[in-house]
Amino acid sequence: MCDMVRTENADIGIALDGDADRVVIADEQGHLLDGDQLMALVAGQMHRRGQLRGDGLVATQMSNLGLERYLSSMGLHLARTRIGDRYVMEHMRKHGYNLGGEQSGHIILADHTTTGDGLIVALKVLSLLAESEKPASKACRVFTPLPQVLRNVPYKIENVLDYDEIRDSIASAERQLAGTGRLLVRRSGTEGKIRIMAEGEDESLVRAVIDEVAGVIEQHAG
Repeated sequence: MCDMVRTENADIGIALDGDADRVVIADEQGHLLDGDQLMALVAGQMHRRGQLRGDGLVATQMSNLGLERYLSSMGLHLARTRIGDRYVMEHMRKHGYNLGGEQSGHIILADHTTTGDGLIVALKVLSLLAESEKPASKACRVFTPLPQVLRNVPYKIENVLDYDEIRDSIASAERQLAGTGRLLVRRSGTEGKIRIMAEGEDESLVRAVIDEVAGVIEQHAG
């Protein structure tokens, strides 16, 4: 899609997954806009129009810290849930939010539907683009994401994260990132893997932290 946007000199590219509940968009330069950017864009417009309920939006633990900081700059809050759209929707219903979603592009506009709908989100972005009279690269990229690194470590020992050495490594990494970044270590819900995510202002530190934690987990993973 990104290549075709550039080849065809298109204003925007839109891609949906198989059941169209997720969407990603490419700007006119062929650069992808993920769910975090799209949620930030929509939240900004809804906030300006007085349509955003809950004083913010709901996203998962995977959403970039840059999104959280962008919302904070407008006096808005990012509520985080476990990974999975069902947890996002549950939190939205319980606390009265009307916007939420995932970095993957699964975005819920609760004023229109109770689940992710890529077509509705795409139409919302197109209306914002037309309203702005700017190219998508300027209108839709509203914050700069912090460097984010993901690593998967296969494991066989069920309680691998209970080892003291691993807990100590995670605690050390969190101290190193304190105030400038974030660390998330969790078991995959679908695969026999430990998923590690680190993000922060200093990409070299983020990568060093990932290497450190992943290395210790690999030693005990079986």
